[in-house]
This record gives sequence, structure tokens and C-alpha cells, in this order.
Amino acid sequence: MSAVKERAGRNRTLCLSPGQQSSLLGRCLPEGHVQGAAEIADKIIYGDFFNIAPELPSKSVDLLIADPPYNLGKKYATGEFRKMGAGEYEGFTRKWLEASLHTLKCTASVYVCCDWRTSMIVGSVLGEYLTIRNRITWQREKGRGALRNWKNSMEDIWFATVSKSYTFNVGAVKQRRKVIAPYRVDGRPKGWQETEDGGFRDTHPSNFWDDISVPYWSMPENTDHPTQKPEKLFAKLVLASSNEGDLILDPFAGAGTSSVVAKKLGRQYIGVEKEALYCALAEMRLELAGSDSSIQGYEDNVFWERNTLAGRKR
Repeated sequence: MSAVKERAGRNRTLCLSPGQQSSLLGRCLPEGHVQGAAEIADKIIYGDFFNIAPELPSKSVDLLIADPPYNLGKKYATGEFRKMGAGEYEGFTRKWLEASLHTLKCTASVYVCCDWRTSMIVGSVLGEYLTIRNRITWQREKGRGALRNWKNSMEDIWFATVSKSYTFNVGAVKQRRKVIAPYRVDGRPKGWQETEDGGFRDTHPSNFWDDISVPYWSMPENTDHPTQKPEKLFAKLVLASSNEGDLILDPFAGAGTSSVVAKKLGRQYIGVEKEALYCALAEMRLELAGSDSSIQGYEDNVFWERNTLAGRKR
């Protein structure tokens, strides 16, 4: 296990000592101990999802959130994902999806994260097994510049369901936007709210999200996971497609964002991750969530625009 990195004083990236990593990993349910476990809800399972999936209870999951490795070369804590051919990546996608299907209730929803290169592959495979409802595109805010191409700053999330009967709480995922040209009737706001902090309108969500900030060094949710998703991003999925007490499964849990968000929003979770460091980070974040359930960018039961002022947490 790696030693703690030296950080600048203002850097809030969550990091662990070797002793902390070992202790936190001990809280996880290890591969091979799933069957017969007294309880697997609200657990991080340490191991390979392909080995663990057959041991997960059937028809128990209300919401599946999957953030599999994109088809890019990427180094993780101890392992590496190597880029595949398109056909091989399609087979990988089909393999993990088929392994997941038995866990889903007939009313379950599924969200799968991907980049533009793999989006068509992921969408095509999902459509073979599930009903595609939509494709969400979200703006990462950050992104590497390119001299001979457009800067890549978008990612996709495919939304699918097992059946025609599924949860979608549209009122729980409204976005609060500043009113640029306020409309009044008899001097009173119409269709918007006037506050001391300015004028705002709560809008229904679309499938393009431009209000997400990728975790970075000054955010307390940040870790050294190379592809960590923002809590705000997953909070939208959880609030829209599950209810309090529902069970959420993440087969590629990473540093635990989906599980942390589930806990903060009153859901149950199962997160599966094969890197020991990321399992430990997930456990630490879950511990911290017990005393701080805030989600950056989500307040007053609405999602605020990115970089909105007025003293709100962004």
C-alpha cells in the first residue's frame, strides 16, 4: 500500500496512511464470503465483479449504476486497463451486463457511464437486453485541449429500464437557474422566485447537464482515483430513479461515489471494487458521510447551476 503523498496546505484530497488502508479494508466483505453473509446491503465488496455477481441475490436491486472502464488505456492503484478492439470491448460490456441482469427487479432502472468512443457500443448492447429510455450527456467542465481536434469535455450516461414500470421522480431533480429576463404580472414574479440572493426558476431536467464540476483538489470528496465521478452527478440518478430504502448496485464502485451518495440520500447500496485502495477510500468516505450528508451543488432539494454565487455551497 502506498504512503501518504505530500499535499499543499489547501489541498483537501482524501488520502490514507497504510495503517488506515488496512483497517478500512477490513470493513469490506471479501470475495468468496458473499454467500452466507448475514447482510450484504450497505456493504463494499472487495473483489472482481465477474466472480461476485453469481453470489448476489436475484431480483433485489432497484437501481444499477455502472461506471465501467472506458475503452482507454488507464492505470489504477495496482492494475491497468488496456485498450481493446471495438468487438472485444463490446464483449466485455455484454459480459458484465449479463452478469448483472439476475440481480435486477422487474421495476429496476439502469444507468451506464461511457465516453463518446464507447457510447454507441454501450447503447447498442443495452438495447439488446433492456428498454433504452434516454442518453444523458454531461459537461465535465475540464478536459484536455487538442491541436488537431475539438476539445473532449463531454461524457454520456445511458438510461434504460427492465420494463415499462419504473421509478422516475422528476420533481426531485429540478435545477435552479438564475432568471436572466424576469417576467412579471402586476409587478409580481411569474414562473420564478424572487429572493434576497436574486431571481431563480426551478426547471425540469433535460438530458444535457452543464452544472457538474469534476472533483478536484479543493473539494473534500476528491480522491486519487483517476476517473472519479462527482457526487452531484450520481445524486441526480439516485433521486430520479430510486426511493428511500431502495437498493443500489454498482459493479465498478471505484472510490465509492455511488455508495456514498446512496447513504447520504437514505438508500441502501452494494458496491463492488477489486482495488484494495479504492475499497478503503470508499469506506472512509462512507464513514465521513455519517456526519456530513451534504452534496456539493445540491441544496434546498434542488440542483443549483455550476458556480452559482449567493453564498451557496458549490
